[in-house]
Amino acid sequence: MTGSEDSPSFRLAYVPGVTPSKWVRIWNERLPDVPLTLHAMSVGEAFDALRGGAADAGLVRLPVDGTDLSAIPLYAETTVVVVPKDHVVAAVDEVSAEDLADDIVLHPLDDPLDWERLPGRPAIERPATTADAVDLVAAGVGLLVVPQSIARLHHRKDLTYRPVTDAPESRVALSWPEDRTTDLVEDFIGIVRGRTVNSSRGRTQPVAEPKAARPPAKATPRRKPATGKTKGAKTTKNTKSAKRGKPRGR
Repeated sequence: MTGSEDSPSFRLAYVPGVTPSKWVRIWNERLPDVPLTLHAMSVGEAFDALRGGAADAGLVRLPVDGTDLSAIPLYAETTVVVVPKDHVVAAVDEVSAEDLADDIVLHPLDDPLDWERLPGRPAIERPATTADAVDLVAAGVGLLVVPQSIARLHHRKDLTYRPVTDAPESRVALSWPEDRTTDLVEDFIGIVRGRTVNSSRGRTQPVAEPKAARPPAKATPRRKPATGKTKGAKTTKNTKSAKRGKPRGR
């Protein structure tokens, strides 16, 4: 870890669907003198920014390619299928990938899900972006499977979504260049991991004031044991008394 930050601010990249507002609020409370600047980027742009030095850290989606970036998984998202409101899927609570076998399922170039086998039937062309794919769903061209936060990000009144029970999850992580694990990066790691301001691993913890020393307790004088008889105490003699009878006449 390096000693101190050269940059006057902390630059945080984040990908679509990720909401960093809670962590930014905590940062502003703990480090009010170090402004945090947010940079919304696509998945590919975020990794390029981290490697090129345009961002100090990023909230990205796993997997992280290469060994030059460190990553801490934060949480996993539910995967949903985006459909028109009049689609048959809208009538059920959840579906499986098998339920989508007869539908065209769009697979945009910026798809954040790590598929082993794509569900449904492929489209003739892959949409360039997720936003383009959402427009195609609204036009009735096909369906789209995405993390729930992205479905909310591209919400439309004519579309809805349902969970896909056996689709891969999208995992959000904090990532940064391994060779630039700065003090401010450590501070942000502490925030996303939920460490308190008094955590022993934090740099911003306040210095505790020494407690005032208590005056030494006065010694209580010990009483000397009393000697002699105690007033009013009864003593018991351990002597045997002999009975004397009248002399017997001869």
